[in-house]
Amino acid sequence: MPMIFDYLLTVQVALLIFALFVLKSSIKFVPQNEAWVIERFGKYQSTKEAGLNFLIPMIDQVSARRSLKEQAFDVPSQAAITKDNISLSVDGVLYFRVLDPYKATYGVEDYVFAVTQLAQTTMRSEIGKIELDKTFEERDALNAKIVTQINEASASWGVAVLRYEIKDITPPASIMDSMESQMRAERERRAKILESEGEKAAAINIAEGEKQARVLQAEAEKREQVLSAEGEAEAIIAVADAQAQALTTVGQSAATPEGQKAVQLDLATKAIEAKHAIAKESSVVLLPDSSTEAGSLVAQATTILNTLNRG
Repeated sequence: MPMIFDYLLTVQVALLIFALFVLKSSIKFVPQNEAWVIERFGKYQSTKEAGLNFLIPMIDQVSARRSLKEQAFDVPSQAAITKDNISLSVDGVLYFRVLDPYKATYGVEDYVFAVTQLAQTTMRSEIGKIELDKTFEERDALNAKIVTQINEASASWGVAVLRYEIKDITPPASIMDSMESQMRAERERRAKILESEGEKAAAINIAEGEKQARVLQAEAEKREQVLSAEGEAEAIIAVADAQAQALTTVGQSAATPEGQKAVQLDLATKAIEAKHAIAKESSVVLLPDSSTEAGSLVAQATTILNTLNRG
């Protein structure tokens, strides 16, 4: 009996171990962002996604584990010839993701190698369509065209190319020297243009300043002349007013008997002075007569004044 009991216990332990093995083999936990391709008897059976999954031990097998994350692979540097026959060395980075694990497993032997090679050939083809200058100016457009071409060719592989970035474009040393010379000449040309524009602006500012100075000087001279003319006019008016006032005063005084006598005396005095002056300056001797005597002169002047007063 003890031997039978021991035998049964051994069998039970073996069955328990087998059951645990079968249970462990049948339960599979697929990580997040992964997909497992399952084969049954060597034939595709299903694709297990992230989470708890059950398999039949020794019948179902995991054929491939495919990552669904975005992957980045370095595209090795390679030679490419542009449309104007310039040899370039180009390398880049390829970003892609597995969308269909079934196609990525059975549609191609190694999808990473296939996509990388396709990226290289597509890049050479696209660079051959453009000239050297365009490879630097249209890098974004070139990347987009490469992505489009790769996706069209790799649709049966279950892989989608998300981005392609050209890291570096290296032309030959002779072309680099020519480009540097061209860039140097372009910088010098721009510097000369800026310098000439600065000189032009300075000349314009100087001319504008001189123009404004002349305008201000002319306005100042004009203002000075106006003020001088106004001053002279005011002086003439003041003199005229004074003379008019003097004549008015003299006239008013001359209208009186005393004023008449004063006028007669003044006229007589001036007549005598005039005759003395003529006698000094001239060699001709003027003899007094009835028309040149002082009394006669005074009488004539008095007659004129009386006539004016009556008028």
